[in-house]
Amino acid sequence: MPCSGTPRMPERGPPLEAEVVTRVDESPTVFTLVLSLTDPQAHRDYRFEPGQFNMLYLYGVGEIPISIAADPERPGLLVHTIRRVGRVTRGFAALQVGDRIGLRGPFGRGWPLAQAQGRDILIVTGGLGCAPVLPVIRQIIHHRERYGRVAILQGVKHADDLIWRERYHQWAALPDTRVLLAADVAGRDWPGHVGLVTALFDELDMDVSDCLTLMCGPEPMMRASAERLLDRGASPDSLWLSMERNMQCAVGHCGHCQYGEKFICRDGPVFPFSDIAHLFGEPGL
Repeated sequence: MPCSGTPRMPERGPPLEAEVVTRVDESPTVFTLVLSLTDPQAHRDYRFEPGQFNMLYLYGVGEIPISIAADPERPGLLVHTIRRVGRVTRGFAALQVGDRIGLRGPFGRGWPLAQAQGRDILIVTGGLGCAPVLPVIRQIIHHRERYGRVAILQGVKHADDLIWRERYHQWAALPDTRVLLAADVAGRDWPGHVGLVTALFDELDMDVSDCLTLMCGPEPMMRASAERLLDRGASPDSLWLSMERNMQCAVGHCGHCQYGEKFICRDGPVFPFSDIAHLFGEPGL
């Protein structure tokens, strides 16, 4: 169900208009759009919880779900990091500052930050999975005293795929924060581990059985991570995963994102592992 207490934008009406105020090319295939709602009241009212997503609509082309990577303390600026992989995302990649698109949201259930307070936090991401947890990291930075130790583990296929390198350096300099990187294929001057991100668990100095773990990225990576963490004593209720499926309506009506008895757009995209353990890794789901 949607996050309680979070103001919601219209679900079934026309999209709100949003203007591109900043555009950043993160890599040859990844770009970030910073949007601002053009309606002053909607701009003031918009709120989201880390882990939720918006539906972005390119007029005459199509609509796609994109995680909100914005700062929760600055909800008026909506940040979306997008990989150019298909017709709709190629259309978004052509946008420039001043262009306007449609936006519906926020949708879905976010990360359990209330449960995270006072606990150590392990963040495990792969590929572009770092974008959905970016608001979590920003929230921790704003209120560092509320949380315990933090470990951020990021894995990529090739060292050149890693975006936001400077941010990882900045996060590593924060108190009680550790950043570990892994690449299947290392490039020149790669500072991290060469291999799978799950190998980084051996370098952790925190008890995974007593921390909250947030995971986002390719499902094989999350499945391997969950298995390793459970073997180390983690509770299924302490593992939270952000799932991806073909979400088209965002309100659980069209059925495209059905996951067993659940709908990713309505019941997720963030789930405790205990809720989906019977579905996770099953062929065809």
